[in-house]
Amino acid sequence: MPSHSSPFQRANAAPSTNDPVPSAEALNRKAAVIQQLKTLQEPTLQNDLVSLGMIRNLQVVGEHVYLRLYVGCHQLHLQAQVQQTLAQLPWCKKAYVQLCTIPGVRTTLAVSSGKGGVGKSTTAVNLAAALACTGAKVGLLDADIYGPNVPQMLGLGQSSVQVIETPDGEKFVPLEAHGIKVMSVGLLAERDHPLAWRGPVMHKIITQFLQEVAWGELDYLLIDLPPGTGDAQITIVQESPICGVVMVTTPQQVAIADVRRSVHMFRQVGVPVLGLVENMSYLLCGHCGEPTPIFGEGGGAQIATELSVPLWGQVPIDPRICAQGDAGEPLPLKVPDAPLSQVFGQIAEGLNATFDLTAVPPKPALQSL
Repeated sequence: MPSHSSPFQRANAAPSTNDPVPSAEALNRKAAVIQQLKTLQEPTLQNDLVSLGMIRNLQVVGEHVYLRLYVGCHQLHLQAQVQQTLAQLPWCKKAYVQLCTIPGVRTTLAVSSGKGGVGKSTTAVNLAAALACTGAKVGLLDADIYGPNVPQMLGLGQSSVQVIETPDGEKFVPLEAHGIKVMSVGLLAERDHPLAWRGPVMHKIITQFLQEVAWGELDYLLIDLPPGTGDAQITIVQESPICGVVMVTTPQQVAIADVRRSVHMFRQVGVPVLGLVENMSYLLCGHCGEPTPIFGEGGGAQIATELSVPLWGQVPIDPRICAQGDAGEPLPLKVPDAPLSQVFGQIAEGLNATFDLTAVPPKPALQSL
């Protein structure tokens, strides 16, 4: 697609400065701006805009303030509030607030893991399915550019992606499966070809996925991140209005160590980690129903306590999850009464309560196996 301007609404960008070392006065003014912005509360999440990571790229140049405000489509009014609040600073002549949002998307969440192989993409797909079962409008962006497995898990295969002309330029039209809108590099790349991309190409593709997809109206946009803490993860976090991260781990200590690094990375860039999902927590015996912790136990609870991150759910091992993933039919849609489906259902209901999503009648489930 030819390059064109971002759909993010932009204010004046901060001018470059030749002085790389801020003066003491500039540092004091920046601290005053942060304190002033902390007085603004996001009513749904009941926390201030700074702590929620909605304020980024903050600069103070002389008597002017420049910043980016990352919001959902229901929070556009916060731009005026930020400008009015900063106008109360006696030295501030003007605050330039660059509004960054994905048109039509209310809540953007990232699904991440410290390492590969813990079931991050499986978690993202099943969480999207569980949210769709509550009646929410859900989109899923497969940003795992080196292992784009989401299309297969949703039964899309090598479906073709259309490009349409909009007032903001050309945009991809997401595909839809089971009521979930989907975009993935796996839908664009040639079948079985390796995705061996270097940094600049990877950055451009990720930016296109964030800015050039016509999602329409969504309650949730889930972004399935690549595992780890590299360029791709940082680019996505910096370029999208992600309001929080869902971390996925398994119980063993190797996975926990990597989750710890990832949580610290997100906190350093100012994005809150909302909750932790412990995948493959135990295997339920097919005869007696007793749980067996095949990969150890207690790891998720340990890291949740250590880092003050809520443990949202412990997902059991269910052989049907693999069969349904290969068949392109997520288990929460096919077998809603399965223990795994119930765990994801509880997480979905918790997200709806957290983000104050008005309850709607759930979609009828498919016939159980």
